[in-house]
Amino acid sequence: MVLTHLSSAPAGASLDSPDGRVSKFHAPEIVFGLHALVEAAHSARRLGGLRPLLVTDPGLIEAGWVAELRGYLADAGLETVVWSGLTPNPKEHEIAAGHEVYASRGCDVLIALGGGSVIDATKGIAILASNGGHILDYEGVDRVSEPVPPMVMVPSTSGTGADVSQFCIVTDTTRGTKVTIIGRALVPDVTVIDPRLLTTMPEWLNAATGLDAFTHGIEAFVSLAHNPLTDHHALRAVSLVARNLVQTIDSPGDTPARTLMAQASLEGGLAFTNAILGAAHAMSHQVGGMLDLPHGVINGILLPHVIRFNAGEDPRPFVQIASCLGLPEAHGPAEEAGLAVAEAVERLATEVGLPRGLAELGVSESDLSRLAEFTLADACLSTNPRSASHAQLVELFRSAM
Repeated sequence: MVLTHLSSAPAGASLDSPDGRVSKFHAPEIVFGLHALVEAAHSARRLGGLRPLLVTDPGLIEAGWVAELRGYLADAGLETVVWSGLTPNPKEHEIAAGHEVYASRGCDVLIALGGGSVIDATKGIAILASNGGHILDYEGVDRVSEPVPPMVMVPSTSGTGADVSQFCIVTDTTRGTKVTIIGRALVPDVTVIDPRLLTTMPEWLNAATGLDAFTHGIEAFVSLAHNPLTDHHALRAVSLVARNLVQTIDSPGDTPARTLMAQASLEGGLAFTNAILGAAHAMSHQVGGMLDLPHGVINGILLPHVIRFNAGEDPRPFVQIASCLGLPEAHGPAEEAGLAVAEAVERLATEVGLPRGLAELGVSESDLSRLAEFTLADACLSTNPRSASHAQLVELFRSAM
């Protein structure tokens, strides 16, 4: 798998990792701060771009962010092509259409201005631009063999972490599921994080992406592929979301809280792209692919049930998460800490207005076996700390109904 830990490394070579593994850590160049948007234009030019394809969505155009960035790109001498023909949870045919625009207009660098769907679509276009074929051909790990065009990411939400990750999630409309594409080639060259962009998110999207960042932190921390380089980022994401998400919903113009949520998204992304994820994401991809629903909302519903499932085999990793959240159970038996973390996630999800269960989203009992079957094939399940059978996954889905 990507980010393989080299078991033959000498003892003590991995920052005090107890088993002596060597750990890789992938990350793009990061530009962070208020009014950083102009740096996206400088980055595109520095990467050799003359005609960037700016991938975005209608909401970002309406909010004025595309016009601001196009001005900076023009000042840098770049001739920008804008493409916004995608929907949430990007579909394979939308990525093919975006690639057609990229190729036909002679573009040479990609800029994503938007949330996780925009960023995933941009990565998909980049794959096709240099590797050809159909985007679903690249499902799995390290299937992208040729270098992709330069990519500059400008996230407009606070949670997906896609702007720093080696993941690309695409909806397969034929099968009604999401496929996961993972590879070092998909780590962007530059991410430009300007917290101003978060102020135009709808409240529901703020809640959903915030819970996505929360899930990234928790799943990365307990992942089988976690390491000392990822643990710090994972716990920082958990702490920052817990302390700031509700504040950004109650006071959307609170710039310090927005900035900290932007950092939470970044920290969670750095954690999960290197430690990978777990069962909550593997399950969420299937529900999202079937019903075309917001990824973070599904994560927020599933995560407490996955925590209880994982803690049922080994609750010890959740003690540190409980401590990070300031829960008194962190000072008691590990079993109590695991349950307390699950309850804390449920409280936060309720406070930000998430549905209580999957049934409210449209999942029915007849869907559970199919959802479990697809989950078993999802790459994120491979690093879940507890293995799961088809029957166990069906029960996990049922518990979240």
